[in-house]
Amino acid sequence: MSGRPSHPLDRPVWSALTSRQADLAEGDGRAWRLEPHHGPFAAAADASPASLEALAALIPVGGTVWTVEVDPLPIPRGTTVINQAQCHQMVATEIVPSSPDFAIVPLVEDDAPDMLALATLTAPGPFLHHTHRLGAFVGVKQEGRLVAMAGERMRLDGFTEVSGVCTHPDFRGRGYAGGLMNAVARGIIARGDAAFLHVYVTNTGAIALYEALGFRIRATVTATVLARSG
Repeated sequence: MSGRPSHPLDRPVWSALTSRQADLAEGDGRAWRLEPHHGPFAAAADASPASLEALAALIPVGGTVWTVEVDPLPIPRGTTVINQAQCHQMVATEIVPSSPDFAIVPLVEDDAPDMLALATLTAPGPFLHHTHRLGAFVGVKQEGRLVAMAGERMRLDGFTEVSGVCTHPDFRGRGYAGGLMNAVARGIIARGDAAFLHVYVTNTGAIALYEALGFRIRATVTATVLARSG
């Protein structure tokens, strides 16, 4: 595998950290990782021993990094796989129009504690103290309480990822997730990007929702969580 992917979405982490999110990248040309407070994502340039060694060195002691690849790299020496799963990568260049019957509000820095609390409760994927700063987020509030949200994560040339989609268990079944995703994706497309997302292949309900919005499966990627051995 070369450092230049055949399609930027084949290696979304590498593509993001060597383009529009390079200012948040830590490492060197052999391997990069997202600044730790923003998220755990990392990627090696290629499958060479030097690149894999550099990737392993980016794993924090007692912590993990996540890789997302169409063609997974070999597991670096000195690391262990904590979890590995197949995800569909879905892309949309047009979104079915929507008129939700609830108010969607932009989320700002003052909302950060509530965003982190909601993500911690619902586990939509890695969401850390500065994840909300990766892109625009919107939400639904009830009596001032944040009960649902969606936003942006990886940004690479021509593409922006929809992520952080979650709803408090007490407020599910009201169409919040679909309405928020619709708003986020339309915002991405209006800026001239295609919207993309990742979803576990086993999550058939979510896949059906995303297809109804206008997303289509582009590829299947492998998400791997790595920790240091020993």
